[in-house]
Amino acid sequence: MLRRTAVLLLGVLALSVPRAGVWAQGEKKEGPPPRPAPAFKVGDTAPDFTMIDQNRQKVQLSSFKGKKNVALAFVVFAFTGG
Repeated sequence: MLRRTAVLLLGVLALSVPRAGVWAQGEKKEGPPPRPAPAFKVGDTAPDFTMIDQNRQKVQLSSFKGKKNVALAFVVFAFTGG
């Protein structure tokens, strides 16, 4: 009796699983939200800012103007594990 009940329950479960897949396919899947337009474009002049260098000295971007070329690279989530 117990074996028949177990077989019957497995049969019902086996018949209901494919239907669950069909229901899941009918749902709309939303993609990620659209990305906002970037604030800067290649070739734009960067706003002046001050930061601390590897020697703990304050460095201002405008101090390089007309003296050296400066390349800025913004790496989002670099070394954060996210």
